[in-house]
Amino acid sequence: MSTLHWSDTQAEIHKIVVGPFDNNVFVLRCRETGDAVLLDAANEHEKLLDLCRTLGVRKVLETHGHWDHIQAVPAVRDAGFEVGVTAADSSMLPSYDFVLDDEGVIEVGRLRLHTILTPGHTPGSMCFRLEGSPVLFSGDTLFPGGPGNTSFEDADFDTIIRSIDDRLFATLDPDTLVLPGHGDDTTIGAERPHLQEWVDRGW
Repeated sequence: MSTLHWSDTQAEIHKIVVGPFDNNVFVLRCRETGDAVLLDAANEHEKLLDLCRTLGVRKVLETHGHWDHIQAVPAVRDAGFEVGVTAADSSMLPSYDFVLDDEGVIEVGRLRLHTILTPGHTPGSMCFRLEGSPVLFSGDTLFPGGPGNTSFEDADFDTIIRSIDDRLFATLDPDTLVLPGHGDDTTIGAERPHLQEWVDRGW
């Protein structure tokens, strides 16, 4: 089941790893109100629905539309949870309820989650920054050791590098915890010095 992955005075983040590609699914929960959101309804919908009910999830946010991140979308929608995705990636989902805009704010109880459009891995890839806490949910845009895979159709390496440089590295504090869509956490400070290496290697 999920474990409490990180917490501070305002928020707690629970993490579960699901599916054949070991997708990270996170639940961000407001400690004051108990309201929560789930990020990426990836797979193993029974586990995710248990998590939603246990932790007070109100809605689901998708970081992007790749199939390994959306397998549980129909099941969570059938259970009454609204699903949001960017307009550019919306056609990749079987169904959804609302569109996520760039530089928007999603209220989760008293928490404020800021949307950051970071195209490159997909045209509508999005990261989410938690106001008042050093946390970024990066989806498949930024990982320990480099950007997300850009070998897919509709992906673009130059675009993802620009997204990471301009929208993440240029604006976020070095101590910002980066929670990616697969694998381990990292920080902005650990990854920022390596940007030119990634550009030089081309992936």
